[in-house]
Amino acid sequence: MGNDFPKVFIIILNYNGGKTVLRCLKSVFVSDYPNFELVMVDNNSSDGSFELAKNYFTKAHFIKNEENLGFAAGNNIGIRFALEKMADYIFLLNNDAVVFKNTLSELIKSAQRETSKKIGIFSPVIFKGNSKDIWFAGGKINWLKMRAEHIIKTTNYELRTVNYITGCAMLIKKNVFKKTGLLDENFFLYYEDADFCLRSKKNGFKSAVVTGAKANHQEKSEENKKNKTYWLVVSGIYFFRKNSPWFLRPYIYIYLWLRIMKNKIDLINGKNELAGDVARAYKDSRFI
Repeated sequence: MGNDFPKVFIIILNYNGGKTVLRCLKSVFVSDYPNFELVMVDNNSSDGSFELAKNYFTKAHFIKNEENLGFAAGNNIGIRFALEKMADYIFLLNNDAVVFKNTLSELIKSAQRETSKKIGIFSPVIFKGNSKDIWFAGGKINWLKMRAEHIIKTTNYELRTVNYITGCAMLIKKNVFKKTGLLDENFFLYYEDADFCLRSKKNGFKSAVVTGAKANHQEKSEENKKNKTYWLVVSGIYFFRKNSPWFLRPYIYIYLWLRIMKNKIDLINGKNELAGDVARAYKDSRFI
């Protein structure tokens, strides 16, 4: 298979994925790309999804952690395994995502082009659920509002270079890990993907969206908005403290205090049902 079909390890991190993870695995195994192996890493699920997947998909590799290690640490276990097995590419895929038959082929085709030498991280265009609405067509960092934002419009170009790629469906060349290292395990959930892309850029690797490759994302995290809000705030504070340019550091500090004041007002008014979760996130991030 050689250079035409480099070895790809697909890593799916699972935590109580229910039947959603079975749809994800099924979509991978009907892929038209001929040279891949699948690794499912389980963060100590309690819903039987790990055992179910293991029974249905015997060709995959299965690793079960003794506790929920979070997104970064959980995926890093799979990444280490893949690199030890001589992977050329590693494809991180959410357990609530579904790839098309040609998704991997399109990603690898773009990644292998001579013009893609300086690009190390790739993503398909990702749609919301089974709709035609775009969920992710690139990521940009809004430093002034302290947010990592999704671009939801495509271009006519095959590749669009962007600030970051979402960890929902992220194809990474092996050399990126050799120069950049693994995901930062200080992130439990969210922002580890943006952080990894920024670190990789400092080592000479750009990030890009392949407009001809497509995937769907069910976004199961929306079912637990309290947990999602909490970790977005905690991880967001860590991300911007870590990565903001030096000249923005005073602004970031003031902006965070203004947000904390607003949160206190929300708590007093009792109109924002997530205000308590935000307040807990500020406290746990050791900002107050």
